[in-house]
Amino acid sequence: MDGIDHHALAEALLPSVLEAGRIELGYLKSGVVVERKADASPVTAADREAEAVLVAALGRIAPGIPVVAEEANAEAEAGTAAESALTPPPAVSFFLVDPLDGTRDYIAGLRDFTINVALIVDTQPVFGLIFAPARDELYVTLGEGYGAFARVLCAEPAPRLCDVAFERLATRPPPADGLVALMSPWRPREPVDRCLAPFKVREYRTAGSSYKFCLLARGEGDVYPQPGATSEWDTAAGQALVESAGGTVATLDGRPLVYGKRELDYRNPPFLAWGLNRGLTLPTR
Repeated sequence: MDGIDHHALAEALLPSVLEAGRIELGYLKSGVVVERKADASPVTAADREAEAVLVAALGRIAPGIPVVAEEANAEAEAGTAAESALTPPPAVSFFLVDPLDGTRDYIAGLRDFTINVALIVDTQPVFGLIFAPARDELYVTLGEGYGAFARVLCAEPAPRLCDVAFERLATRPPPADGLVALMSPWRPREPVDRCLAPFKVREYRTAGSSYKFCLLARGEGDVYPQPGATSEWDTAAGQALVESAGGTVATLDGRPLVYGKRELDYRNPPFLAWGLNRGLTLPTR
């Protein structure tokens, strides 16, 4: 048992998540100005403003739990923010926030950018929420082993969770005729092929940001291979959702992803996210 009141946390977060979504959609209409972080990755005012809303909300909802947020972390690493912005684990529990996952998708006008919020306890994600503002899609863990999906508009006032028509998330068994693999439109295909070399792949489907985790959790794909670099805030909410729907997320050699690696700047190793339970037979070449 994870001991987390998922429903209460989701209810408390939803108004701020929708506010962050409105900020991001507003900049899409008025024009997105792109800046560059110290690592040359893109960032926009929407990233920063949405993050401020989410971090403030978490401070009100759970004032005793630290927050690690992408943009504050990047500024602290670059020396443009206080060192305290690099929130320390070793806290047993902490939140991970990516206010705008898929900034490149966002800048390009694609719809797959997401807002990610996760709660980590003892190095593992136990609560996850992903909202795709341009798709009006909300994904959230509403209990241990219970992930759900609903269509929610970025409107005010935010709906009560009890008034939202949720559908339970469920992964699917691997199709006998081959897997549907999910990958980023921005990643090269060759490293993905190497990850999946032992398996029979019928189709490669592109999707942006954490939306790939959402498709896995809905049973609309079978595997999401990630041979490249990601950060913990990119994956924690998605991992919680996939696992709540019956899937698994692990490193390429089968070890669990571990969260709270401040000494590694919260970087993940390469991993495979599977939309299936361990023990099922995979189609091989």
